[in-house]
Amino acid sequence: MKIDVLTLFPEMLEGVFGASILGKARNSGIVSLGAVNFRDYAVNKHNTVDDYPYGGGGGMVLQAEPIFAAVEDIAKGAAVKPRVILMCPQGETFTQRKAEELSKESHLIFICGHYEGYDERIREHLVDDELSIGDYVLTGGELPAMVMIDSVVRLLPGVLGNELSAVTDSFSTGLLEYPHYTRPASFRGWDVPEVLVSGHHARIDSWRREQSLLRTLDRRPELLEQVELTERERVWLAQQRKERNQQ
Repeated sequence: MKIDVLTLFPEMLEGVFGASILGKARNSGIVSLGAVNFRDYAVNKHNTVDDYPYGGGGGMVLQAEPIFAAVEDIAKGAAVKPRVILMCPQGETFTQRKAEELSKESHLIFICGHYEGYDERIREHLVDDELSIGDYVLTGGELPAMVMIDSVVRLLPGVLGNELSAVTDSFSTGLLEYPHYTRPASFRGWDVPEVLVSGHHARIDSWRREQSLLRTLDRRPELLEQVELTERERVWLAQQRKERNQQ
């Protein structure tokens, strides 16, 4: 996979791209990570990329010309059209499902804005997705882009040491992930659940499924509406809800 980030502050991405899982993925050739300063594509002698909004108002608006030029330059000669993603608080909320979708692409371009906003023609004629990491506003799109890139890259084959890790993550199954334990088996009087040290894999799988259902019920019950459940699980969850309401 190739990932390019259009930004006015490429130095913000250097540490993240070179460290931990992302750094290993880049060094091993699984992913190419690049930061492009779209100020280099400014069309005026002052190298400005923003201007006052037509109609007046506060703040400055990013111009269409440099961003279009940067994307077109990056995409020049590409065998497959890159998927262009705009970082925007108005966009679709980023989810694990979206990360899985993006991980199947061969080339992603993230556009990170600053100032008051974007020239609307960028949204209408250049980008494929507008994405947000939550209902709040940041000073720029670099932090959301780094969050999304980390989430996507870890799903690529060969990136994680254990390929099952990504499969069982919270949200990958539609449920929150079950609890984990490691050595020692007893710590300050708190013991690891007996089933996990039993060596009985079918019982362990059943326990983990029930724990995922319970954790989702307690913390994110709305997620259960989108999960495929067996009839037994539906009855069991109804009983769990009843018991919780009586407490």
